[in-house]
Amino acid sequence: MTRKLYDLGLAIVFVLGIAFTAFMLMTSWGGTSWVFCSAISIVVGGLALLRERQKLLTAIAGLAVTGIAIAVAAAGNLPEEPAPITALALAVLVGSAIRTLPIGPAAGVAAAGVAVVGAAWFDGSGAVTVMATTAMIAALVVGAVLRGLDRLRPAKAPTLQAGPAERGGSRSSTR
Repeated sequence: MTRKLYDLGLAIVFVLGIAFTAFMLMTSWGGTSWVFCSAISIVVGGLALLRERQKLLTAIAGLAVTGIAIAVAAAGNLPEEPAPITALALAVLVGSAIRTLPIGPAAGVAAAGVAVVGAAWFDGSGAVTVMATTAMIAALVVGAVLRGLDRLRPAKAPTLQAGPAERGGSRSSTR
């Protein structure tokens, strides 16, 4: 239940953030510049909300979509990518992967996240790039810290009401 509430809150932040970013792009860049940014944010945000189903695949897909968006925005006359909500969603994907995946895939996702955000710096060093970098740093740190805390937690204590299988088998007698 708690996970669903977190995801609902995250979805609300994504929707409001995408709407605000679209409005700001409409008033500053004009035209349809907001469409590309919004589409990328919706896709990566959707992947972040679906992350529990396939941590590795959603992280890889989010990294790929964001990387392609950065390249397309740099090549065309489009606003910088990753947009703020895209950066937040990517941070959720990367941080979650670092926390829960085995060490090899987690390290790969972390390195790919750094590479994708690093690629954004080749297009310029605007506020959007700084926000994406800050979000990625937070994902790396928080994901690693939560991973460490998860490893330190003691295993769950045995329940007081153990069933027959946990007590050593059934109680049937052989008279």
